Amino acid sequence: MKICGIVAEYNPFHNGHRYHIEKTRELYGATHIVAVMSGNFTQRGDVAIMDKFDRARIALNNGVDLVIELPVPYALGSAEQFADGAVSLLHNLGCVDMISFGSECGDVSLLEETAGAVLYAQQHEDFFRYMKQGDTYPLALQKTIENYYEEEIVEALASPNNTLAVEYLKALGEYGSSIKPVTIRRIGTGHDKEVINCGYASASMIRKMLLKGEDVSGLIPYEIAGDLADTRRLETAILAKLRTMTPSEIEKSPNVLMGLENRIYKATRVSNNLAELYMLIKTKRYTMARIRRIVMSIFIGIRKNDLKLPPCYIRILGMNDRGKEILAKADTSLPMDTSLKALMQYGDKQRRLGHLEETAGNLYALAFERKRVCGLDYTQKPVIIH
Repeated sequence: MKICGIVAEYNPFHNGHRYHIEKTRELYGATHIVAVMSGNFTQRGDVAIMDKFDRARIALNNGVDLVIELPVPYALGSAEQFADGAVSLLHNLGCVDMISFGSECGDVSLLEETAGAVLYAQQHEDFFRYMKQGDTYPLALQKTIENYYEEEIVEALASPNNTLAVEYLKALGEYGSSIKPVTIRRIGTGHDKEVINCGYASASMIRKMLLKGEDVSGLIPYEIAGDLADTRRLETAILAKLRTMTPSEIEKSPNVLMGLENRIYKATRVSNNLAELYMLIKTKRYTMARIRRIVMSIFIGIRKNDLKLPPCYIRILGMNDRGKEILAKADTSLPMDTSLKALMQYGDKQRRLGHLEETAGNLYALAFERKRVCGLDYTQKPVIIH
């Protein structure tokens, strides 16, 4: 057995994802693949277009063997928090040999150099000076690295998949993990680009096409059936929740710093829709993606303390027969189960994390044209494929 981990959202699963899986098996000899996948909310600060069990089933039908859930606080975290939570789960499985991620550069050595540059820059006085001047975190980091590193490192950090790969490498170092990093060069279209290239398109373009009712059959290796989730259906609920909160309550949410709670509070009281809310909160210092993540975390009730420790359980969303072989080899001290209710019985930390997942699922159920009932996190069965 040669077990490989992949961190993904599969929102939705597309031809590029299948290519990544196939190349990971072909180039690196992976016999078993475990995916750590975001649940019903994603790192863009958005709802997943299909629920996590549907996405797990599609992944299992297209090359993945085991799907475990990235808990919602980490799924809605910064790139660093997202990567840290996912790598922690792979590391704690105790049987994963390598982690495979897509990148624009396709060069692990360059990405490792870039990870070292990021760690250096994050502690440098130039970085803090740029942040005080009002630069966003990514821009302050980029400007600091430009001062001390070659153009190759600067260019690597300018690409979104490379940036996330760097965070995976940093997390592997943080955990002292023996998991070997490998990368597949991204093909087709760029991240978030609205073009189609030889059957490949970005997930963001495919989502837009799906929500417009356009044909995506050449871009995904399966048929779409059923209702799709759309954040716009949550608009009133999100505004209603924020309008009941005080600045001090908002400040308890992750990544709300330096008085941002006051700006959110004021924007909430005059905004009529989410687009207006985001624009009123937005400043030079904060990226739009960060604003969306913060608002969605507030909506669910995630607090800063919920991200202070790595995930405290491993929740299995689905598996096939090879997935069962991965679980048989797993050597973990974390509670591991398909049942959220069972995992919540292990202690206060697990109960808190499970409660957030339940809340996220209950709110996500409102994002469909035909609203769903509460409690689906307890009643939906894991996906088992033979």
